[in-house]
Amino acid sequence: MRLILQESKTEEALIRGCQKGNSRDQQTLFEKHSAKMMGVCYRYVKDSDEAEDVMISAFAKVFEKLDSFRFEGSFEGWLRRIMVNESLMYLRRNKSMYVEVEIEKADREPDFSQLSDQLEADDLMAMIQELPVGYRTVFNLYAIEGFSHQEIAEMMEISEGTSKSQLSRARALLQKQLLEQEKKMNDKTGSHEH
Repeated sequence: MRLILQESKTEEALIRGCQKGNSRDQQTLFEKHSAKMMGVCYRYVKDSDEAEDVMISAFAKVFEKLDSFRFEGSFEGWLRRIMVNESLMYLRRNKSMYVEVEIEKADREPDFSQLSDQLEADDLMAMIQELPVGYRTVFNLYAIEGFSHQEIAEMMEISEGTSKSQLSRARALLQKQLLEQEKKMNDKTGSHEH
């Protein structure tokens, strides 16, 4: 009895198969990257059903444009950029992105050393998700995706100043939320001591 192990295709072979229209390779490529790309879309489009729609439509564009991928640089980076662009297009079509929310300036810095023990990455991502759409979008593009303000301005069709302003307001709002979180934690520990 001989056991034959089927070696999984390299990513390049998978992409080349997709470029030739091989539906099995397309399915494999989708399954390999969909969870991570769903996370990318969800950072911009808060509703999970809508984020999934955006991801699926972005994958349709991926398969349409796959011939333009030249195997220079990372495929995941190329894929991520399409997901981000599709998310931004969705936001432009469906939401008022630039609803500005006035926030009072935080009067002090949160105690990050105390917060870091109790605040998980998921909590921080949830706080980011609660930001107004424009703030959240610029924050994600700048702080998570690593785009410059010039790139963000071009992608979102806004000025660099607006990008910087949205980021500044996002940071201030997050800082305010962190201070509130810190106060809640202090109130809990204070009430247990009495």
